[in-house]
Amino acid sequence: MQVYKAPLRDMRFVLHELNDSAGLAALDGMQDVTPELIDSVLEEAAKIAEEVLLPLNASGDEEGCHLDNGVVRTPKGFREAYRTFREGGWTGIGCAPEYGGQGLPHSVSMMVSEMLCATNMAFSMYPGLSHGAYEALSQHGSDAQKALYLPKLTDGTWTGTMCLTEPHCGTDLGLLRTRAVPADDGSYRISGTKIFISAGEHDLSENIVHLVLARIAGAPAGVRGISLFVVPKFIPTEDGRPGPRNGVVCASLEHKMGIKANATAQLVFEDAQGWIVGEPGRGLNAMFTMMNAARLGVGIQGLGMGEIAYQSAVAYARDRIQGRSLAGAKAADRAADPIIVHPDVRRMLLTIRAYNEGCRALGGWVSRRLDEAHHANDPAEREAAEGFAALMTPIVKALFTDLGLESANTAMQVYGGHGYIRDHGMEQLVRDARIALIYEGTNGIQALDLVGRKLPAHMGRNLRTFFHPVAAFIEANEKHPMLSKMVTGLGRAFGALQLATAHIASKGMGDPEEAGAAATEYLRLFGLVALGYMWARTAKLSLEKMMSAGADAAFYQTKLQTARFYFERILPQAGGLLFQIKAGKEAMMSFPEAAF
Repeated sequence: MQVYKAPLRDMRFVLHELNDSAGLAALDGMQDVTPELIDSVLEEAAKIAEEVLLPLNASGDEEGCHLDNGVVRTPKGFREAYRTFREGGWTGIGCAPEYGGQGLPHSVSMMVSEMLCATNMAFSMYPGLSHGAYEALSQHGSDAQKALYLPKLTDGTWTGTMCLTEPHCGTDLGLLRTRAVPADDGSYRISGTKIFISAGEHDLSENIVHLVLARIAGAPAGVRGISLFVVPKFIPTEDGRPGPRNGVVCASLEHKMGIKANATAQLVFEDAQGWIVGEPGRGLNAMFTMMNAARLGVGIQGLGMGEIAYQSAVAYARDRIQGRSLAGAKAADRAADPIIVHPDVRRMLLTIRAYNEGCRALGGWVSRRLDEAHHANDPAEREAAEGFAALMTPIVKALFTDLGLESANTAMQVYGGHGYIRDHGMEQLVRDARIALIYEGTNGIQALDLVGRKLPAHMGRNLRTFFHPVAAFIEANEKHPMLSKMVTGLGRAFGALQLATAHIASKGMGDPEEAGAAATEYLRLFGLVALGYMWARTAKLSLEKMMSAGADAAFYQTKLQTARFYFERILPQAGGLLFQIKAGKEAMMSFPEAAF
């Protein structure tokens, strides 16, 4: 059985204590966002996640989606769950009030998203894709498009998709063949095939708004010739209701390893009516608005998978008896001790916990900076926050999903043979978590994006938004009487990151393959240092609060103990990663292709 209780205390710690949620009220449009309001939202979201979505997770995986004569049916209970979710206003918590949304900050939406992903990753993707479509249209759509689509996407009566991938065209979008022919009425006729379209067809909403990349007839080859179009499943009538069926059909559903309760569709557009979003030839820029939001969202999927895997494994380790403690029997009244007494089981559980809480803290920092990027009153502050978010997006996507899968696999190991069979639900978590490393840009692509685009952007200015606060923290706390050991460890890892950055900058400028060969290890090194910084900040704050925390002192003490584990058992990986990075490309690139 999958076990989950929303980690509300840790979420409140990240929002209120690490990131001073009271300061959100100083941001434009956030004056009514108080810690009390945030707590009430989190508590209600926890109820939806625990009581509505979690009970459908295993059954939805077992049943999956079904395609019958062009109609896709979601698993039993999903329609009712979506109605409850929509009527509760959850589809619009991060949307603007002018379109019927609640206008809550991204930092709060992130915590809600984590709960949804943890309890039912497949379900969470339906509203998640819709919000991505909302973001793209809100930033790039015309006034008429915003007025028509955004209220419907906000209230969840319509859902959205992102249609990029084609059978021959994945990451290299310059190869796409879907074409758009101008029509006399100002619209376009879209024809082509898109694959791997999450939530591409289903029975949860009355209309589906497809955002489609296509090439206008006569447009140049490559990405410069790509435009973005909004192509609804049903063409809206003048009064904004679903009208006649458009020329888009679901040809098939993919037979997948995981997330089976989300309909991953092959969509065929046959002379479908669509309307251009933004300027011709600028479609990729508009779509990246949706993709960047999706990449951060996928990172949170990894965190959610790690959290439910951890809680389920802890429950099993407390209950399962096997062998005796190496230090002597701990449960003398039982035939054996629970496996949680064994050092290796504790190693596995603490590794998952340290990753989860570190990622939650890092995700909280990034999402808070996103709030500032969108709502800060000072243009310079907005610009710096945007640069930080751009730098950290590939790290959040790749690191969180890498660790989410590692955590699910590790939790499965805690179960032993019982993790490998379906009864306990652990194997579903491993299967669901695996896709997150692939879609919305594989993690290898995220690493290339980090070293090839994000590091050199604006002459390294974005990099300083991370390096400067970390360096300042180390300098201010390296002689702290109770933190010096942790800060010293952070300093060593940060030094390794600085050396690796300089190595990539010097080698990569002359030979892009050198940067590409180091990219994956560099992203992991950057991520581990970022988690180390968050754990050091957490430890300092916990020390300050522990003495006056009363009944909450145990929470801060546990934080300190988990931080210690991270610095002693995980962060030392940084040194090995630096050696791998500096080894260069030769070992892999000199290998003869014919020898593979």
